[in-house]
Amino acid sequence: MTLKKSAHYQRQYRQRLRDMGLVKKEIWILPERAPELYYLERQLRQPGASAALEEREAENMKSTQLWTTQELFEALSTQELFNDGRATIELLNAAEPCLHIVMHDYGDLPLFMTVSRQHILVEALLWPAEAVKDRDAFNCEVLRTHKFFSLSTVGLDIQPDGTENYIMFGSLSAFSILPNVVFEIETLADNVIRATEAYEDFVQVS
Repeated sequence: MTLKKSAHYQRQYRQRLRDMGLVKKEIWILPERAPELYYLERQLRQPGASAALEEREAENMKSTQLWTTQELFEALSTQELFNDGRATIELLNAAEPCLHIVMHDYGDLPLFMTVSRQHILVEALLWPAEAVKDRDAFNCEVLRTHKFFSLSTVGLDIQPDGTENYIMFGSLSAFSILPNVVFEIETLADNVIRATEAYEDFVQVS
């Protein structure tokens, strides 16, 4: 997979929204109301989606199960997010199976999801650590501001060859109902775009 800068996904995401005829509006809310605003925004982008969302959530709340990666792949594949072309999903069978999700609404942003014991983890690459101009200043800024990215956290991922990458990830229980898993995926993608905007001054653009 070719490594692309986060700015690429940001540009593609903004252009896709413009092509849909959408406009950007800035509002101010209490941080704890972010999930409600996110749901409302999705509804305003797609008129009539509210009833479908409520119906889907009611169906999935009928039972709660401990997900495996395979079962989560099969269940997510039936969801509107993937059926309407806004995202695609594939199961990668390796030593530890994971889900590769491409968020087309966000400039084909790639996400990776794994199920381990009782946790579901979904993550996305932000930047290679070497692309950050002042890591100490950047780390301090992240610690001061990460609370504004609801349900997501910035971390450092170390590859087997010692390479370090900044990532953004979210974690939830493997007992979570399916609508919450979908919400986590969409929230992470949205937060990655917002993070590239918030921290762009710290990143060296080639």
